[in-house]
Amino acid sequence: MVGGGPGGLTFAHVLHRHGYPVTVLERDPSRDARPPGGTLDLQEKMGQVALDKAGLLPWFQALSRPEGQAMRILDTDGAVLRDWRPRPGERANPEIDRGQLRELLLGSLEVQWGREVTRVEPGGGDGTVVHFADGPPQRFDLVVGADGAWSRTRPAVSPARPHYTGVTTVETSLDDIDTAHPGLAELVGEGSLGVYGVNRSLVAQRNSGGHVKVYARFRAPLDWHAHLDLADPEAVRSSLLAMFDGWADSVLGLLRHGTAFAHRPLHVLPVSHTWTHVAGVTLLGDAAHLMPPLGAGANLAMLEGAELAEAIATSTSTSTSSGTGAAGLAELDATVRAFEETMWARAAKWAQITSAGLERLVSPDPAEAVAVFDEVQPS
Repeated sequence: MVGGGPGGLTFAHVLHRHGYPVTVLERDPSRDARPPGGTLDLQEKMGQVALDKAGLLPWFQALSRPEGQAMRILDTDGAVLRDWRPRPGERANPEIDRGQLRELLLGSLEVQWGREVTRVEPGGGDGTVVHFADGPPQRFDLVVGADGAWSRTRPAVSPARPHYTGVTTVETSLDDIDTAHPGLAELVGEGSLGVYGVNRSLVAQRNSGGHVKVYARFRAPLDWHAHLDLADPEAVRSSLLAMFDGWADSVLGLLRHGTAFAHRPLHVLPVSHTWTHVAGVTLLGDAAHLMPPLGAGANLAMLEGAELAEAIATSTSTSTSSGTGAAGLAELDATVRAFEETMWARAAKWAQITSAGLERLVSPDPAEAVAVFDEVQPS
């Protein structure tokens, strides 16, 4: 397994639970080498199904925040347009911090930290060779690439590379918001806040512990920041405040009080990305179907990881060679082929949905964004 994100760890956890050995190769030097990111909503029919297959659903339910399903939409003048609250007992897509989810999935897994994969080389019947930035190559019966948007595994099966959507995100954070910025805490509420203007938006999402992530999203050329020092937070703040000039002062407080800023241009793979099957290698998650970050990506990756692991465990347990030798490898290859067909069909549907959603959420007509949420929120 290449990559220690939600999809890769779910695959490893489920396979480990079935008693099968799995090696997780992660380029981060340690489990806490970098901030884990924001919050995820795990959907009842995808991410939560995967956690159930991993035997982790009760722990997720204890950690997750059902109140985080709340969603408030404002116009650029600060007027409330929509204010959805979850019903009592509603658990369709509760939120969980990425860091909490990662710790849950890591469990007792053995991860090879600091293993930066540079190339994956299919070797036919001799197994697949993984090359590293440091150290000798290793050979495996199956390499699963769950190594994200700029996957080093993907070139082994596909020449596709992500392309820029024309939409950029700049992320910032507010800490201890309830004490430090009570007005903004009330504005955001218990879940998410979205403010939509012409070709731009501001979205704030609560994490646990009073931490809030803020995302400024706008249409711009990839080099929009050519004359801006992205390492200078005050320069970035000034640029964003100018970009959102005229919006309600209460809303702009999300940018004024943000700390560091991270530039995240949105890239995607083709909507129907497939490849000619290659024995000994496959992909899942963003490595296979990078799409706009609108709630589907991590859920799909986790479900795919769980399904592939279960399929491998089932097929090899019935193989006379227990997953080794020519017969076992043939059974493994057939299992992976079937998995890919299922993954491609489902991912293409979600890639189409999220691509269309991004077009409407960052559009010349802000009413389109509100309409998107009206279509998916319970009445």
